[in-house]
Amino acid sequence: MSKPQAPFTALNIAILTVSDSRTLAEDTSGQYLVDQLKTAGHQLADRQLIIDDIYQIRAVISGWIANPNIHAVITTGGTGFYIRDSMPEAVSILFDKSIDGFGEMFRLISKEDIGMSTVQSRAIAGMANGTGIFCLPGSTGACRTGWEGILKEQFDSRTRPCNFVPHFMRINPSHSL
Repeated sequence: MSKPQAPFTALNIAILTVSDSRTLAEDTSGQYLVDQLKTAGHQLADRQLIIDDIYQIRAVISGWIANPNIHAVITTGGTGFYIRDSMPEAVSILFDKSIDGFGEMFRLISKEDIGMSTVQSRAIAGMANGTGIFCLPGSTGACRTGWEGILKEQFDSRTRPCNFVPHFMRINPSHSL
């Protein structure tokens, strides 16, 4: 006897773009993520674009982590090796647990498109206060790789054998969906 399919659970997802050169109107990577999460049936909880500054990044993400209505955060930008790229340093200190497999799989999947340049990716993810935080590079192609290759499926409560959705549901019953 097969197990009945789980119902779909819409998540509230916040998008943060980190860029010293783009405006929200020019943010094709952030807009791609917004469009994809909505197409998948999720809700956009918030969207911001800030400069690549460790303390501004931490302030925005900390606010989202503290909000029981935000289940996941996806960031784009700031994961490279340029002097101002500081996303991993800004967010990793906030993690209660890291999701090592996210960065590993992102680099494995992106190797098909960019070859060994994938070793320069510092894509990371972790959990903080029951909120998933997923940091992608700034290019729209990298966001597409992360969404299509990992996040779309892992944000779907029907994905088996497992997905991230139960981990985003807060321990406090008043915070669950």
